[in-house]
Formats: sequence, structure tokens, C-alpha cells
Amino acid sequence: MSDGFRAQVLTDLPGLRQRHDHIFAADWRARATVLGVIALLVGLAVLAILRLELSLSRIISGMGELGHMVGMMIPPVPSSSAHAMVYLHALGETVAIAFLGTLCGAVLAFPIALLAARNTTINGAVQFMARRSSDTIRGIDQLIWALIWVNVVGLGPFAGMLAVMTSDIGNLSKLFSEALETADRKPVEGVTATGATRLLAIRFGVLPQVMPVIASQALYFFESNTRSSTIIGIVGAGGIGLHLAEQIRTIEYQAVAFIILLILVAVVAIDFVSGFLRRSMTGRASLTH
Repeated sequence: MSDGFRAQVLTDLPGLRQRHDHIFAADWRARATVLGVIALLVGLAVLAILRLELSLSRIISGMGELGHMVGMMIPPVPSSSAHAMVYLHALGETVAIAFLGTLCGAVLAFPIALLAARNTTINGAVQFMARRSSDTIRGIDQLIWALIWVNVVGLGPFAGMLAVMTSDIGNLSKLFSEALETADRKPVEGVTATGATRLLAIRFGVLPQVMPVIASQALYFFESNTRSSTIIGIVGAGGIGLHLAEQIRTIEYQAVAFIILLILVAVVAIDFVSGFLRRSMTGRASLTH
């Protein structure tokens, strides 16, 4: 906007307000809605603080105990070299649980996402059923799925892999369907114009646009599941979580610190590799387009 035009608008501002009063008028309904939402959130926060008995003094007094616990973790060493090998084996088991669970979950979530996305589904009824099925699976926490599968197939990493897979089916199907719905319609229309069927239009018009995003989401979940798999091990679903819980209960904080360092190293390594793969796929996709 030029300075002359801006000066002209400012000069004629009273006239503009008079001629277009409906535009300049304050929307009190919208403002009241915003204020009502803010008041509701503040009220819920205050209620949560009162119900949970949050206390700043308890946090301050507990800092000394936290410092004492951290001091007991130094240096982070296992109880023996034999224990170190056991922890490394359990860590490998945890990574395997996360990898297989994420892979199987992504493979099974993909067809559900195709049925749940508006631009790839068969009809409205199928879309509704696919979305509600995804919501149902996603509504149950991964730790609960671990408890369920432990009772179904018994203790061990197989139950952990099934728990990760089931949880990821619900989460990834939602993310995949949202990625499918953001696909540009022009490539689809171009493929359809050649006389291709709807399946071919999805295959060559939609999927090439969203596959890098879907792969990136699956890689992120692999990294995230490596962390969460340490928790499901506590309930007997395999992995290093059981050893971590045992060392905490026996107050072996040096071994606890050693296990935590192993988990951090594994997560950082997976993050580095998955980040490299995501950048490679994104770069390849941009070159293709």
C-alpha cells in the first residue's frame, strides 16, 4: 500500500465507518465466546489444581531428595559386566519390539487410512466405520494394550510387539488419513482425464504426494515407540523396562542411571538415522515434483 493511498484511507476513515458500519462494528458475540472459553479453561485449571492438591512447597522440599537421588546415580555403572550384557540384550529386545510393532502397525493402518480419508474411501458409511474403529483403538493407551496382550499371549516381547502394533494402528491410521485428505486434486484429475479408474487415480495421483509424509510419520513413531517400549516392559511385555523397574525397586540407582543412558543412546541413534531418512525422502520428493 502506497503512502498516498494510506493517507487517503486515513483521511476518509470516518466516512468509511459510516458507509460500512457492519464491517467496523465490534462482533460482541465472538468476543463473548472467546472470553467464555478463556474463563472455562481458567476455571478447569483452578479445579484441577485443587483436586490434585498441587503444592509448591512440596516441590521445593522435594528438591533436596531429588538431588540426593541424582548423587546416588553417579557414576552410572552396572552391578557387574554380566549385568551389562543382560541390559544390552534387553535394550536390543526393546528396539526390536518398537521396530516390529511400528512396521506391522503402519502396514495395517494404511488400508484403514484409505477407507477413512474422504478422497479415497468407498462411501460415507465405510468412512464412518473406519474412523470410529480408529478412534476406538486409539482411545486405549499402549500400556493398557500391553496388559491385555500379556493376558492373551503370555509374558514376553511378543506381547510388547502386539501392544505397540495395536496402539500404532489407531494413531497412524488417523495421521495417514489426514495426510491423504491434504493431497492436491489436480494430479488426480489429470490421471482421471486419461481414462484411468478410481483405483489408478489414487495410486498415481494421491499416493505419490503423501508417501514421503506417511513414511516420515512412521519413522517418528518408531523413535517414539523405542521410548514407550521401556514402559510396557514393566508389566511383563519384554524389553529393558522390567530391568529398569527392578533396579529402581532395589534402590540400585547407579544401575538405573546406566540403563537410562543406554536408552538415551539408542533413542539418539534412532533419531539420527530416521532424520537422515526423512531428509532423503523429502529431498527426493521435491526433486520429483
